[in-house]
Amino acid sequence: MQSNPSSQVASAPYGLLGRTLGHSWSPQIHAALGSAPYDLREVEPAGLRAAVREDATWRGLNVTIPYKRDVIALADEVTPLVGRVGAANTLVRRPDGTILADNTDVTGFSWMLQRFCTRELEGDASQVLTGRQVLVLGSGGASRAVTCALEGVGACVSVISRKGPDTYADLAQRHRDALLVVNATPVGMYPACPASALPEATLAALPQLEGVLDVVYNPHRTGICLAAGHLGIPYESGLAMLVAQARFSSELFQGTALPDDAVTSIERDIMRQTTSVFLIGMPGSGKTGAGRRLARLLSRPFVDLDDAAVLEAGCDIPSYFERHGEAAFRDLETKVLATYAGQSGLVIACGGGVVERPENLDLLRQNGLVVMLDRALDELACDGRPVTAARGVDSIAASRMPLYRSWSDLVIRCTGSAEGDAEKIVRLLGAWPDDGPAHSICT
Repeated sequence: MQSNPSSQVASAPYGLLGRTLGHSWSPQIHAALGSAPYDLREVEPAGLRAAVREDATWRGLNVTIPYKRDVIALADEVTPLVGRVGAANTLVRRPDGTILADNTDVTGFSWMLQRFCTRELEGDASQVLTGRQVLVLGSGGASRAVTCALEGVGACVSVISRKGPDTYADLAQRHRDALLVVNATPVGMYPACPASALPEATLAALPQLEGVLDVVYNPHRTGICLAAGHLGIPYESGLAMLVAQARFSSELFQGTALPDDAVTSIERDIMRQTTSVFLIGMPGSGKTGAGRRLARLLSRPFVDLDDAAVLEAGCDIPSYFERHGEAAFRDLETKVLATYAGQSGLVIACGGGVVERPENLDLLRQNGLVVMLDRALDELACDGRPVTAARGVDSIAASRMPLYRSWSDLVIRCTGSAEGDAEKIVRLLGAWPDDGPAHSICT
């Protein structure tokens, strides 16, 4: 879902205003909300005033980095939320031509927080968080919006920053009573993923921690969310906040209330469109053939990681093994996987040895649903596979099959043809639960 914004200020009535907008899901979200046409407006700082005050074509604008503070001075009126946060992400041109600045980042995060508390912490946000310690990572504009929302439900907020009075050093010793951690930094955002603003060991050292939230929405599972998942701590990244703040902006743009279920339905649709499908399984199980056909059925780009590794290596895989050894190839495989795993909406056929490196699991999980192709060992195509030749099918299966199954969300028993396997996967994806992968199923 890559977007290609024009370098010129466009004339749609709604849009997103920022300096660099190479990747945004806002047009799709606002189309579903009814605030469309909606375009991306890349503006240099010298052109910001003209884009806001002199362009009379727009009725509503969302504002992103680096202009959330600058637009305040260009508005005729600001809401109390803008005054409290010191930033605006929504501009509305009223019927009399005056411009109102508001902040729906606060209300968007509040919506996400309330749902998370209800689902995972079994209570209303104010009941769960009043008087409880919450750590907010980062001190920028997103942090101020998150802090405002948290203080609104009675939480005791500690803002953690690299240079402020409360730093990351020895954080776990100072904040052992933290109930919730919220990442409000860009750490872990695509393409620098799956980095984490806090190491897993720090999360593990917070004995009362019951939840982790991230305002970053791309990838779907950020580094800090993956770390929380390893520890069995409930987590959520920022897609719900993105859609919720768009919903509240759209209500201001259109002057009408929109239903709560608009957020969940749009969130679900974006997840379905942008979740990549990774095929894993034994060498020769048919991942490439099934992947190509699956990509056509889903109208998605297809990537064969072995082919990508060949391009990166500059030679075929048997030659690379012979010259550099298996360990070097596994390093190369992880590097290539990292390049594609952070992207959205792909079908990716993985090499049979992808499960040999434990760190590859998080690369798959950050944006993907993992499907194992389970083919009988005596039906595998083994020609031209150096590891198979060296170790034998039975030996490889003994070490890898448990990993394939534990890494997978779906285990597909092969049908005998690439077309049949792809069609079977499509049917199962269509019936996948709305809340996404939770456990493996076999069929």
